[in-house]
Formats: sequence, C-alpha cells, structure tokens
Amino acid sequence: MAKELKLGYNTGYWGSGPPAGALDAIQEAERLGYSSVWTAEAYGSDALTPLAWWGAQTEQVQLGTGIIQMSARTPAATAMAAMTLDHLSGGRVILGLGVSGPQVVEGWYGQAYGKPLARTREYVDIVRRIIRREEPINAHGEFYDMPYTGADGKGLGKPLKSTIHPFRTEIPIYLGAEGPKNVALAAEICDGWLPLFFSPKENDFYQRCLDEGFAKAGDPGKAARFDVASGVQIIAGDDVEKCADFIRPFLALYAGGMGARGANFHFEVFVRMGYEDVAVKVQDLYLAGKKAEAAAAIPLSMVEDVALVGPPDKIRGELDKWRETCITTFLVSGPKQMLPVYADLILG
Repeated sequence: MAKELKLGYNTGYWGSGPPAGALDAIQEAERLGYSSVWTAEAYGSDALTPLAWWGAQTEQVQLGTGIIQMSARTPAATAMAAMTLDHLSGGRVILGLGVSGPQVVEGWYGQAYGKPLARTREYVDIVRRIIRREEPINAHGEFYDMPYTGADGKGLGKPLKSTIHPFRTEIPIYLGAEGPKNVALAAEICDGWLPLFFSPKENDFYQRCLDEGFAKAGDPGKAARFDVASGVQIIAGDDVEKCADFIRPFLALYAGGMGARGANFHFEVFVRMGYEDVAVKVQDLYLAGKKAEAAAAIPLSMVEDVALVGPPDKIRGELDKWRETCITTFLVSGPKQMLPVYADLILG
C-alpha cells in the first residue's frame, strides 16, 4: 500500500553567492507544510551558517545539514554547533553528517581519508556523548583522542563536559551514504539516512542494507522511527527529453567528474543500477573535458531511474513506485514558484 511522504526543501550548494530568493522559498516551504529545509557544504559555503540565518526567520520547519563534512570539524566542534543551533531554533536541528570523498577530504581539508566506516562510527559516538552531557568526555579511539594523550602534547588536558546544557539530549543524526556498508551503518547508529541517486528499482537492495543495520542496532522499534530523506529531482514539462536535459549535466558531473577514476562512489551507484557501460563512457568523456558530450551520453532511462521528469500526470503516475520504497521524506529543490507544484504532487 502506498504511504504518505513528508516533504523537505533542499537549498543546495551555493554558486558565487547565496541562492537567489532562498529565504523567500524557505518561508514559502514552511507555509506550505514542508517539514524540513536543508543546506549543504563541500569546499565553498558551509552548511551551518545559512541554517542559523534562515532559521531565525522561520518558526517551525526543521533545519537539516545535508551534509556536514566530518573532516571539516572535530566531533566536539560539530556537537557544539549543533547544540548551539538547537537552542537558538527551539529544538529544530537535524544533524546530517557524511565522510565525503578522498578528493575533498585530502585536497581541501588536508586529512587522510582511510577507514571511513570506522571513523564515522567513532565520530557519531563522540557527538552523541557530548550532546547527552552525562559525563566528561574520555574517548581514546583510532581517530580521536580526548583528552589528547599523544607524546607531542603537554599532558595537561582533562576530560571536559559542555558548559551548556543541551536543549535536547538527543539531536537526530542522519548519515549521507551510498555504499552498502555505509547504508547499513546509518541504520545501525543513526536516526536517518540521506541517499543520493536513489532509484526505486534498487529499493530491495537498500532495504536489505537497512535491515542489516537495524538488526545490529538491537532496537526493535528503530525501523519504524527511521527516516529515509532522499533528494529527488523533479522537472515538470510537456517534453520529457527536454526535462531530462536539465538532469543530465548533474548526473554527468557526479558519475563522471566527482572523484578519481576507480575512486568515485557515485559512479559505483550507477554501475549497481546496471549502467556500467554508460558510466564508463560518461567518465571517459568528462575526465577528457568533454562535459557536454558526457551529459548527452546519458540515456533517458538512467534519468528516469533517479528523477521524475515530464508532464505532471506522468510524474503523478510514477510517484506510487516511489511511495512504495523505504523513502519517508522527499527532499526537493527549485525556485519558490515550484514549491506549490511539488506540494500538490507529493502531499496532494
């Protein structure tokens, strides 16, 4: 049976400056009943500052980071920011985290990328412990050492507890994940999952990953509470191919240009979906600087697997297969004038 979905508004990455009309769109989303608004970061604008600015001019909508780069901040810095914003917003924060990829982590943040799963587990545990504020933090893992015990330290550190009491002792933590082990980890240790390039035809695969994580969590009620908040691009128009043309450059960028050859998690998603030949061709073209040709090489079927394009009636007809997946929240993007259209399509 098709289920009701929640709706969130993703403001996306910045270009040369803030997205035009972002505040008006966010306020319109709140008026229309959207449950959440989201920001992003990579190596430009950060995810937290816009949420504080825009969140101050909204009242109810949840404020999600989609995603905070874990390499950008220590667990303590992330927990401090989340607790601060949670106070200022009256308990509206959703803390979306992700490890990003080796090009960004090593190229921009200057850190080693190794062992992302183990690093994520350790990071999330420390963030939760700081927010709960039950005791001073003693955490001596493979990646984080609190207080620092290294031979090059002064030896003067002591376990500390946040000077502020949390507005909520449990701030929801979502994990941006694409690979099967990372998706399972999201279900095990987090409150939600932020997929990228989700396809309904891959739902069974992802559900198995989630179920594996739920089983390890040892919480019988977790699956029912868990939020799968998936970004889905919707381009409505009479000409399906022209609508798909708005999506193709985005897919080409991620499948072909994000990450190095042999180290591109987005590329691997499309391979799992059955588009290995296309993904290889797109990557070859993109890395050769032929971006337009890379986008043109993406077939309509690949676009329609991960996006909703075409006339509104076509989109409505395809929504049932999305409703029947593990997705519980649609994250959409676009200008203010499209928000009522999305609300009508999805919230009905």
